[in-house]
Amino acid sequence: MTPMLTITSNVQIPDDELQWTAIRSQGAGGQNVNKVSSAVHLRFDVRASSLSDFYKERLLALNDSRLSRDGVLVIKAQRFRTQEQNLADAQERLVELIRAATQVEKKRRPTRPTRGSQERRLAGKSKRGTIKAGRGKVDF
Repeated sequence: MTPMLTITSNVQIPDDELQWTAIRSQGAGGQNVNKVSSAVHLRFDVRASSLSDFYKERLLALNDSRLSRDGVLVIKAQRFRTQEQNLADAQERLVELIRAATQVEKKRRPTRPTRGSQERRLAGKSKRGTIKAGRGKVDF
């Protein structure tokens, strides 16, 4: 049995669909940063994956800079100092992205303000208007 990345209890991605490469991290790190490849690029081809069509459509519809025109999702992880931690972080971020893309928003049902709230709003406006009207010039 091949190792799998679990999205939900019934949706999993085989590890052979994920491609990752080790790259050098950006930022400060002294002499070590120039010789250690601890950052990770995780590539996931959405179109060629074994996900259902629903998941593919939702992922490809995302307006995300990490998604290329070819349908390849690229996640760069460089938060940690070790390659293993960065790989685990990239996989977790992929799982979160897929879960977030598949959540269906609840449709908003338009509501009307209550009569009491409308009356309170209008009373507050008229009160404020009388306060401002009282600021005028006074004639004796």
